[in-house]
Amino acid sequence: MIRSELVTRIAAQNPHLYAKDVEAVVNAILDKMTDALVYGCRVELRDFGTFAIRDRKARTGRNPLSGQVVAVAAKRVIHFKPGKTMRARLNLKPEDQECEADRLLRAS
Repeated sequence: MIRSELVTRIAAQNPHLYAKDVEAVVNAILDKMTDALVYGCRVELRDFGTFAIRDRKARTGRNPLSGQVVAVAAKRVIHFKPGKTMRARLNLKPEDQECEADRLLRAS
């Protein structure tokens, strides 16, 4: 799902809100999450998961085409750890999972 799909779905579920207002709220939330990660804070969304920053050390790698040794600089990367509820939903048996399209067809 991309940001515009998220905005569209939230706006559809809340007809009393304008799509541009929903987009502003979604952008504000994502901006605050990004700011927190940039400053090294951990972001936790209950039942969804946590985002944290991890440092990777500098290392040497290889160019896969030429085989030449390349220096890879140290960097910070985002690490996501799913929450307990998310893991439980992801690990349901396939026959227990309901396709979203099927659910939407039954609802209409």
